[in-house]
Amino acid sequence: MNNKHTYLYMWTHKLLKTKIILFKWIAVASIYLLLVVTHILASQEAKTKPLHMEKERKDEALSLATFGGGCFWCIEAIFNRVSGVHSATSGFSGGHVKNPSYREVTTGNTGHAEVVQVAFDPDKVSYLQLLEVFFRVHDPTTLNRQGADVGTQYRSAIFYHDDSQREIAEKVKDRLEAEKIWEDPIVTEITPLEAFYKAEEHHQNYFEKNPNQGYCQMVILPKVKKFKSLFEDLVRE
Repeated sequence: MNNKHTYLYMWTHKLLKTKIILFKWIAVASIYLLLVVTHILASQEAKTKPLHMEKERKDEALSLATFGGGCFWCIEAIFNRVSGVHSATSGFSGGHVKNPSYREVTTGNTGHAEVVQVAFDPDKVSYLQLLEVFFRVHDPTTLNRQGADVGTQYRSAIFYHDDSQREIAEKVKDRLEAEKIWEDPIVTEITPLEAFYKAEEHHQNYFEKNPNQGYCQMVILPKVKKFKSLFEDLVRE
């Protein structure tokens, strides 16, 4: 009996010792696994965070300008070719209806003008230069009209984003008026931007999507060529 008890005690003690060792290994393995996962997550964050921060810095470095110069297909095609411009988006501003559709704007009842909002890098192209381009690629002397496009939605307009843009726009307008570049007075309105509504997707990059369409060939292409001839130093390479 004593031998049996001794054997049972030794077997129980050995089993308990084995369990303790097993628990220790499990604990060590768990800690190691946790460290590995933490390292992987930290590595991924280190890779993605700079990219995210770089995008934020890039967005913060861009400025916005909003112009109305008749049909937005024309103005968009031109500003997309200006060096230093990140994007040109067709849309609507200056009206009293929220988020209007193109069809609604064409009635002239929403008060909006067709505009293009330009995101640009001020270190590469200035707001002043964009204004020079804007005034030269459309007729700023025709009230509520550009060529055959007639209506308040086709008016010549500058929607400034801050007082600095307002001051620059007014000075450029006054200077061009004094230079008598056009026989008729400039009717371009200069008003604060209250809202910009992006037009439907099929209006974006219209000239690029439809280069052989009649309006693109007869109206937009000549304006693009005019821009390239007048502003060779600003043409995107």
